[in-house]
Amino acid sequence: MANENTYNENLSLDEIVFENRNKSYGAYDLRSSYRKILTRSFILGTVLFCVVAITPFVIMQIQQMTAKEKTEVEANLIEILPEETIIEQPEEDLPPPPPPPPVEEEQIEIIQNVVPEPKKAPVVETPPPPISQQLETTTGVVAQEGVKTPTYTPPPPPPSTGTKAATIEAPKVDVNKIYDDVEQGAAFPGGINSFRNRFVSNFDGSVMEGEGSVKTEVTFVVERDGSLTDIKANGPNRDMNAEAIRTVKSIRNKWTPAKVNGQTVRARFRFPITMNFE
Repeated sequence: MANENTYNENLSLDEIVFENRNKSYGAYDLRSSYRKILTRSFILGTVLFCVVAITPFVIMQIQQMTAKEKTEVEANLIEILPEETIIEQPEEDLPPPPPPPPVEEEQIEIIQNVVPEPKKAPVVETPPPPISQQLETTTGVVAQEGVKTPTYTPPPPPPSTGTKAATIEAPKVDVNKIYDDVEQGAAFPGGINSFRNRFVSNFDGSVMEGEGSVKTEVTFVVERDGSLTDIKANGPNRDMNAEAIRTVKSIRNKWTPAKVNGQTVRARFRFPITMNFE
C-alpha cells in the first residue's frame, strides 16, 4: 500500500494546499497568479515614477528651447554728481503776528410775530364854544381870527300852546346795513386775545409747512345775534386763506354785537394774521 503522506516532488505549494479542494473558488487562482500580478505592478509603478520624475526636466528643456534670445544692450551711465547741500540761512527774528480780532457771535434774526389787536380810531370831539362867545361873533366849521361880527338873532318865543315840549327822538338805525364805523365795536367773550388764542389752537399748520412767513386778513360780519357771516380771507396764499376761513368757522362762541346810537347793528370786523411756518 502506498504511503498517503508522500507528495509528488513536482507539485507546487499551492497545488499541495488545494489538493482535493475546490480550486474554482478563486483563492487558488489568486495565489497562483500572485507573482505575475506583483511583477506587473512593480514594473508599472516604476515606469510611472520615472515619468513623474522626468516630466519637470522635459518641460524645462522645452521652455528653454522656445524662449526668445536675449538681446544685450550697452548702457553708458553718466556719472552723477552728488547734490550740493544748501545751507539755509536762519531768518531774522520777526515780531509775532498780532492776535486775530475777536470773532463776534452772529446774531440770529428774529421777526416779531404779534397779531395786532384791531382798535377803533378814537373820535376827537371839539367841545362847542360857550354861548356867550357865540353871541359875540360868527360861528363856523373852521376857526378864523378877525373882526367880531355877531350874527346871532334870538328867535321869537314860540306861541304858548299850553302843552309840554316835544321830546327829541334819536335817529333810527338801519338794521340791515353793514357798518364799518360804529360807536361800540363787536367783542369776543374774553376779549380779542381770547379769540386769537382760540384761532391759533384750532389752526392746522400741517398744510403750510416750510412756507415761512405768511400773511392774510380775515374779514367777517358780526350779526345782531352775535353769529358770524360773510367770512373771507384776503391773502396771497390760497392754502392759508382756506385754513383761516375754516378755523374762524370752527369757533362757535357768540360775539357781542356792535352798537350805533345804543342799538345793535351788523358790523364788519377785520382780523389781520401773520404766521411763521418752518
